[in-house]
Amino acid sequence: MLGRPLKVVRAVDGVDISVRPGSTLALVGESGSGKSTLGRCVARLDTPTGGTVHFSGKDVLAAHGAALGQFRREVQTIFQDPFSSLNPRRTIGDAIGDGPTIHGLMPKDAIRDLVQQLLTRVGLRPDHADRYPHEFSGGQRQRIAIARALALAPKFIIADEAVSSLDVSIRAQILNLLLDIQAERGLSFLFISHDLGVVRHVADDVAIMQAGKIVERGPVDQIFTDPREAYTKALLHAVPRATLGRRHRDGVVARTSMSTTRPIS
Repeated sequence: MLGRPLKVVRAVDGVDISVRPGSTLALVGESGSGKSTLGRCVARLDTPTGGTVHFSGKDVLAAHGAALGQFRREVQTIFQDPFSSLNPRRTIGDAIGDGPTIHGLMPKDAIRDLVQQLLTRVGLRPDHADRYPHEFSGGQRQRIAIARALALAPKFIIADEAVSSLDVSIRAQILNLLLDIQAERGLSFLFISHDLGVVRHVADDVAIMQAGKIVERGPVDQIFTDPREAYTKALLHAVPRATLGRRHRDGVVARTSMSTTRPIS
């Protein structure tokens, strides 16, 4: 206001990541490090002021018209709070069926069948399609969010803290559901999380973000057993003592333990 220069804050700066087809890249970092902002830029929910985003060899930020519509179909997002991402005035069936309707993927009389199939796939009943978001628990609403993301048959899903607000038992159910669906459909995931126990269970590769920059990246086993950066080591030391799942390529989950001096919060 007085003509003096203002402090410039860079939300994300110097990030370079890639996700292999059919794999899960976990993006890990403390709150405020820029994880969600990066995810929104990848999904083109926010437009970055610089840099590039490529999907299947195409420049996402330059896409318009039909090209942008195709990108919207192939890339979907599962948000942290399913209640705020669902319209409380519309039924679950409408929420899930909106995508196929808007994109004209099938006749309207076939959309209800698709909605019921998706609800069944995520562990809900077909008749739940006529209910409203407030009639479901947090875990059920996250299942609905997953069904909505699957309605357009995407290739890539951005899961932004998709299980952080759920109870531990419900969290495990949702994670296993995501892994099953990934195996069935060959989906790629960008899994944004600050929970390293969850990351070890679902990820193939891990990227550690600090203050808008990727400070370390590698296969999940290497990051957990031989971290190189001091920041990564600090994050691992903060993991509560518990049995953490590590997914094998054949689907078998191995178990390992980690220790910490911090109490479980």
